[in-house]
Amino acid sequence: MDISVIVPLYNEEESLPHLVSWIERVMRENGFTYEIIMVDDGSNDKSWQVIEELSSSNRNIRGVKFRRNYGKSAALNEGFVHSVADVVITMDADLQDSPDEIPELYRMIKKEGYDLVSGWKKKRYDSKLAKNIPSKLYNATTRKLSGIKLHDFNCGLKAYRKDVVKSIEVYGEMHRYIPIIAKWAGFNKIGEKVVQHRKREFGTTKFGMNRFVNGYLDLMSIMFVSKFGKKPMHFFGLLGSLMFLVGIVSAIVLGAQKLIAVANGEMMRLVTDSPYFYLSLCTMIIGCQLFLTGFIAELIGRNSPTRNVYLIEKELNFDN
Repeated sequence: MDISVIVPLYNEEESLPHLVSWIERVMRENGFTYEIIMVDDGSNDKSWQVIEELSSSNRNIRGVKFRRNYGKSAALNEGFVHSVADVVITMDADLQDSPDEIPELYRMIKKEGYDLVSGWKKKRYDSKLAKNIPSKLYNATTRKLSGIKLHDFNCGLKAYRKDVVKSIEVYGEMHRYIPIIAKWAGFNKIGEKVVQHRKREFGTTKFGMNRFVNGYLDLMSIMFVSKFGKKPMHFFGLLGSLMFLVGIVSAIVLGAQKLIAVANGEMMRLVTDSPYFYLSLCTMIIGCQLFLTGFIAELIGRNSPTRNVYLIEKELNFDN
């Protein structure tokens, strides 16, 4: 099979027939063999009924329905698990991503050898104050910290080599940082393509301003996990050891000053009367706590499951 199109969705009953019809036309015109995997992230409208109706007329349409809303990352991850094609393409269900971009994305993966190609919505139709400016700041920060030269990390329209989606796991709110996760997994040929951004025709956006705050927190998380996820003791143990060393050296200096003063017959206040004694003590305690945190994190990391499990209510057209 040539292409798996993964469509995560939440309450998009009106847009689904139009999206599927558009994708089918593009696939037919280009002679692609394909599957469309629609992951219903716990919708409370008629999205699943629409998916069932669409799949009844086209066996290439497959569906997964979560029992509750887990978020876009969970939906994408489940789609990755079920995909079987050589090239996997993800797009949002709100018709703001154009399926006409699929042939060129496919070519870049197959012909130019990219592991991942991310869309860049260079011209956007969102509110400049609410989305455009915060998005540019967020993308600039992510480029600086990750070293990946993309303009739009959070674009839903992306193409992947099959090996990529089978080698990564997307969880929490990490769908924004899939290029970083892919690079972390050893897939370094990451490209970008300017894609069309269309105005939303149906429904309302599912993202608020809090996504930008959460986005920066998630960025800090993924940068930490990418460097120390498999070796937390290298971070906590080193930091804890340094803090303990600073604390104990400070305490020794205070004690030595007291002993020298006594030997010279000088009057000097008690060591415990000095605020530096308590700072030294606190530094040693915090150092010990950090060291133990690293030790416990190592134990948890070595015994934790490798894959999240989501409660799936229904599936459509999967042979397995």
